[in-house]
Amino acid sequence: MSDIHYRSAVEFPFLSAPDGSISLADHSEYTKVLVRADRKTAAGKHLKVSYGRSRSRDGILICGSRPDEWTLLSEAHRSTEVAESVPRDGFVSVVDITHARTMFRISGSCAVDALAKVCNVDLADHMTPDGAVFSGSIAKVGCDVVRNDQEAGRSYLIACERSFGKYLFAVVADACAEFGIAIPSGMSTH
Repeated sequence: MSDIHYRSAVEFPFLSAPDGSISLADHSEYTKVLVRADRKTAAGKHLKVSYGRSRSRDGILICGSRPDEWTLLSEAHRSTEVAESVPRDGFVSVVDITHARTMFRISGSCAVDALAKVCNVDLADHMTPDGAVFSGSIAKVGCDVVRNDQEAGRSYLIACERSFGKYLFAVVADACAEFGIAIPSGMSTH
């Protein structure tokens, strides 16, 4: 596994409305490890998170991304540690995807309204409660999303292929402009 420094495609790593109602933060450097295994393997039993749900354990957010597939998210520079925490008995695939994915967090009381402008998923509490994991289109980019509420309220982690990262961050920032985020000069969706 690689623990080399991640160089993000996102040029403006943190944007926030002055009143704190919405913020957008680049988390691309965070560790991202993909695990594929049958639920009956030691890895599947160890991860214990069902498809469409997430939970935190030992500083790792374990996301049931798809049937028999989990994405493990953690602080930067933990790729080796996170990958080695997964039992390898049976047919198990563990791949560090940190450098292949851009990830950012949108948080605050206006996050749902901003995402609704560019997202095709119903973000109502009964459809996507805290801990929900789902895939959807955001600004026509296929994304994996985790609702991961923080102390300040609603919060979503959004991950996409790295090649779309700069564009997607800029489009989401633009959707946040109505709610008080100032778009930096030089940020473009083109």
